[in-house]
Amino acid sequence: MIPGISSRRRFRDLTEQEVLALAISSEEDDARIYRSYAEMLRAEFPSSAAVFDGMAAEEDEHRRLLIDLHTKRFGDVIPLIRREHVSGFYARRPIWLIENLGIDRIRNEAAQMERDAERFYRSAAAATTDAQTRKLLGDLAAAEAGHTQAANALQDKHLDDSARGTEAEVAHRQFVLTWVQPGLAGLMDGSVSTLAPIFAVAFATQNTWTTFLVGLAASVGAGISMGFTEAASDDGQISGRGSPVKRGIASGVMTTVGGLGHAMPYLITDFWTATVIAIIVVFVELWAIAWIQSRYMQTPFFRAALQVVVGGALVLAAGVLIGSG
Repeated sequence: MIPGISSRRRFRDLTEQEVLALAISSEEDDARIYRSYAEMLRAEFPSSAAVFDGMAAEEDEHRRLLIDLHTKRFGDVIPLIRREHVSGFYARRPIWLIENLGIDRIRNEAAQMERDAERFYRSAAAATTDAQTRKLLGDLAAAEAGHTQAANALQDKHLDDSARGTEAEVAHRQFVLTWVQPGLAGLMDGSVSTLAPIFAVAFATQNTWTTFLVGLAASVGAGISMGFTEAASDDGQISGRGSPVKRGIASGVMTTVGGLGHAMPYLITDFWTATVIAIIVVFVELWAIAWIQSRYMQTPFFRAALQVVVGGALVLAAGVLIGSG
């Protein structure tokens, strides 16, 4: 038998007492999750933290009602049964998988938690033939639906237009600092720094395969270097720039993409066809960089375009002259 599988109970084999105990432990877990979300968000998103505080309090109240029902029907001793003990029961993602994904992802996860619980209880109620069990599962499903309504009410209470606007600005700023800024730096580095070696080799050898290999090596090497440099330069704790792993990935990937953009045309065997396409790709990359700077960094578009295009053109010309010489 496979370890960990044979020991799990099927939901339909649980007694009414065990189903009630499972509901109690699930409410306890969800309350802890909501409080963890609240603590994660409290510093930057206090209004959303208040929502999750209220949702945790709702879970506590439902847990209390379930315990009272258990005591009335089965006594004070509650069986120890949790989600992981039941085959097919809905699971919760670990907090560490969610905490770095942003406020919208956390809100969506919380909404999904409530929907999962409600759907599971309704499906279980429809599958049982025991009247009392059906009623119990139906009541639990209704309770979970009530959680969703309570969450909506709490959001209406704590998240007015002003609070939503403030939190949206904070989330946008965090997105720019964590993803856009290091990604843009990587794209600029990959696009511009690889121009000279790629075109120097191209015009020196007029061998498209050799040029492609040099471009591939330069792009991948620059991507690895930029990724590790970004990740190691700032842990994000003081600067507030977010996870160093995310920033390193953004910088490394975009650096590689920036270099590969004008290296890939040299997979074409005809030298001049490949070179013309590569030059066109270069200017597309440079204009894309200027657009990103204008869109996310509030740099006037024409000033950004002038700086990037002129600088890139000079590096390109340097590569061509060196290779031709």
